[in-house]
Amino acid sequence: MEQTLKITSVLSDPTRFHIYEYMAKVHREVSVQEIAEKFHIHPNVARLHLTKLEDVRMVVSDTQKTGKGGRPSRLYRLSDEVIGLYFPFRDYQLLARIAIQTMAKLGPVGSEALRETGRRFGRELVASRLPHNSAASALTMADKIAIMEEAAEAAGCLPQLHHDEEKEVLYLDIFNCPFKEIAAQAPDTVCGMHHSFLEGMVETLFAGAEVTETENMMEGSHRCAYRIVIRP
Repeated sequence: MEQTLKITSVLSDPTRFHIYEYMAKVHREVSVQEIAEKFHIHPNVARLHLTKLEDVRMVVSDTQKTGKGGRPSRLYRLSDEVIGLYFPFRDYQLLARIAIQTMAKLGPVGSEALRETGRRFGRELVASRLPHNSAASALTMADKIAIMEEAAEAAGCLPQLHHDEEKEVLYLDIFNCPFKEIAAQAPDTVCGMHHSFLEGMVETLFAGAEVTETENMMEGSHRCAYRIVIRP
């Protein structure tokens, strides 16, 4: 509870909240100067905001030599710790671990049940964002991509989507796994469920599309990456 109070206190400042939101969206390290220019504030003020975010472990920093013999610059990035605020406190990670570990003990039957559940929730997440009385086939590619990004962001994935029009391929990068802590304990089961979750999202918008994973956070990558081949 004490850590929750510290986090809410830090995020109560609107500028600090938007700095954290910006860092979550750019998916890379940022400097004090970049934050100062982006939010039109003095570098000392930007440094203070970043330091307060670091004090509550929402961001971490490293020094980087400039190569010019001057003072090393400090770069900031999001912490790997998951930030969850609940009133009263609820340990949903514990509930998820219990549920997933129980299903995993059932062997192939349990894993398949998790995948089917993930696929169904993926479909529902996208379907709820389709325009009223509109079929996905009637949407433009730009509309579909916007819905896909919005749905993935709502699921906590911090997504980036790129469309290769010539090859009719979508490249989906996910920079935050909402199941990361649980996946570390049961990667095959959880990643299989997450893959099906994404397939459910994709197939609702692109009938017959094929989703292939190309990178995985559980294997040391900084993201989970997917190649989505769109069938004509």
